[in-house]
Amino acid sequence: MKENNFQEPYNDLMGDIIKKHAEEGGMDNLSGKGKPMSQEYFSGDTFQHFQRIAKDAGYKPHWLNLQQEIREDVHLLAELYAADITIDLEDRIEKINEKVYKYNRLCPRPMQKGPVSLDTIKKVLERRE
Repeated sequence: MKENNFQEPYNDLMGDIIKKHAEEGGMDNLSGKGKPMSQEYFSGDTFQHFQRIAKDAGYKPHWLNLQQEIREDVHLLAELYAADITIDLEDRIEKINEKVYKYNRLCPRPMQKGPVSLDTIKKVLERRE
């Protein structure tokens, strides 16, 4: 029987996108272009490099944005509850909890949060007083 040496061609999707972007001139006006990189970028592991460069570029992970949204939603709900506006209270809590579940899937394990309840809203109000 004849051996089949067929291999599918390697497809580097991200590499192709970056190459096309560079060919279109998208890399011409980057800040720091032509300047040497700091030596601290060459220490540590690859993930640490990514985190440092992303932080320097102003990138914020999605889970941090979700954390801020959840905090704002809980405070808004606490204000509504304090003003005795309890219409759709359970629905609002459920929508916040959907964000909490999404947040917990994205964030580091030690930073995961429990679901929001009416007790959570009352505790927020107690802290404000």
